Amino acid sequence: MFRHPIQIAAADIDDMGHVNNAVYLRWVQEAVVGYWRKTAPAESVAAHLWVALKHEISYRRPTFLNDVVVADVVAEQVKGARAFFSTIIRRGEDVLAEVKSCWCCLDAATGRPARLAQAVVARFIPE
Repeated sequence: MFRHPIQIAAADIDDMGHVNNAVYLRWVQEAVVGYWRKTAPAESVAAHLWVALKHEISYRRPTFLNDVVVADVVAEQVKGARAFFSTIIRRGEDVLAEVKSCWCCLDAATGRPARLAQAVVARFIPE
């Protein structure tokens, strides 16, 4: 699991006084990419990029400007060039949102889908 602290900005707050739903997507992007950069070897980080293919978000509770929030990310599966992640956004023990997402790994030089070496996958999903 990777824990990503979230900073809430005044611009994240909508007319209803809480974080706008679209902001959660940015948080997931930051958390998953942060997980990749922290866990993968430097040469893999330099050679690969990630694009989101799909997000499924279940909003549980509103988030407010002064909340202390984290995103906990778990890599669940890698199939070919696709990777599946689960992200739980929390305020203390309260679950604010649950996100299931599918990402595609790209070769940074060609922009084409790329499979990760098993040794890199094992850093995220131990056998």
